[in-house]
Amino acid sequence: MTDNRKCLSCGAEIKGRADKKFCDDQCRNTYNNSQNSDANNYVRNVNNILRRNRRILEESNTDSSGKTKVSKAKLLQKGFSFDYMTSVLHTKAGRTYYFCYEHGYLPIENDWYMLVIRNEE
Repeated sequence: MTDNRKCLSCGAEIKGRADKKFCDDQCRNTYNNSQNSDANNYVRNVNNILRRNRRILEESNTDSSGKTKVSKAKLLQKGFSFDYMTSVLHTKAGRTYYFCYEHGYLPIENDWYMLVIRNEE
């Protein structure tokens, strides 16, 4: 019984197992990478923004106690994006902290922010 199966990536005839979809590993990788490229680019871009935000918060938090006051303008000048964060913490006191991984900020008065580090032990 001749089954004219074709590789999903390059279209070459496939020989071997009945459930085989690709002629080799390279075609399988090429096909899967092309299927996921749009999603991968978006995720990669968001992860880059989050890593940059974390690095900016880490570099800006210079106080030895882990709490530094910094202006919004200074964060923006360094390339910080307030639209991206990994988590939000609402306290019982009504304050809202925004975090990029373990580094975060608390909006205070007149476009100033208190930078903090979350210690999860």
